[in-house]
Amino acid sequence: MRLRLAVAAMLPLLTLAACASSGTSTSSQEAGPTRAVKHAMGETKVPATPKRVVVLDTDKLDTMVSLGLAPVGAAQAQENQKWPAYLGSALSATKPVGTLQAPNIEAIIALKPDLILGSKFRQQSFYDKLSKIAPTVFTEKVGVTWKENFLLDAEALGKKDQAQQLLSTYETRAKEVGAKLSKLQVSIVRFMPTEIRMYGPESFSGIVVGDAGIPRPEAQQLADQQDKRFGKLSQENIAQADADAVFYSAYGEAAAKSQAEVTGGPLWKNLAAVKAGHAYNVDDEIWMTGIGVTAAGKILDDLDKYLAPLA
Repeated sequence: MRLRLAVAAMLPLLTLAACASSGTSTSSQEAGPTRAVKHAMGETKVPATPKRVVVLDTDKLDTMVSLGLAPVGAAQAQENQKWPAYLGSALSATKPVGTLQAPNIEAIIALKPDLILGSKFRQQSFYDKLSKIAPTVFTEKVGVTWKENFLLDAEALGKKDQAQQLLSTYETRAKEVGAKLSKLQVSIVRFMPTEIRMYGPESFSGIVVGDAGIPRPEAQQLADQQDKRFGKLSQENIAQADADAVFYSAYGEAAAKSQAEVTGGPLWKNLAAVKAGHAYNVDDEIWMTGIGVTAAGKILDDLDKYLAPLA
């Protein structure tokens, strides 16, 4: 009798303990409807409507904001870097979780994500650890496949139809903007901390200019390169940067100093575009690291603003 009474008394406690135990699991482990998404690392079942998303590349910041969402956490290009200003206040509550090359696993766990979006190109070695935290979807490359990446990430977020509409709207506008600019050649130059680059047809900004149907200088077609994202320039061959209009930017403070030195020098000032006042210093976050449909739209804004008067 005493034994039966003791067992009866313990049952409520065991039930409470079980409930407490199940409550300690992260949101990624909670039961709910899922969808299967095929991606660069295989196939993953993701929540039907993810609520707590962590992103590990800059293009995915643009993707989420473009779709009216915000990640709970995101990796930064560099430590303590601010979120892209062109995305406004949408990321004000987003927490940093390390860098693109070295995501902070502990910080990601603390945010209890139910979906992680990353890139095989940058974070392949972290995939196994990340997929144990939450369903993880990786795109294959960066930059050159930005449209495919946008649609895949949107699929994981349950927003593929909306993404397709945004992409279609962008492509229609690109043709409209470029229709009056097809006789102009555009050059794209980026100053890095230790080198100068000219960006080719398979870079993000190069793809946007190409979508608008605006020609590029022959040197910037990078016909002799397998990788047509960018080629290197020096001050001595800076003439390869010339065109009807030059759009240039700098990645970080050190690069900005290099940019100031080069653009203040005689070789830069001798470019036809510079002499004509058609060299434009643009936002690196938009032209280079945005890699998304919102950034692409802002590049079209710049093209329309600066080139329409020259057409």
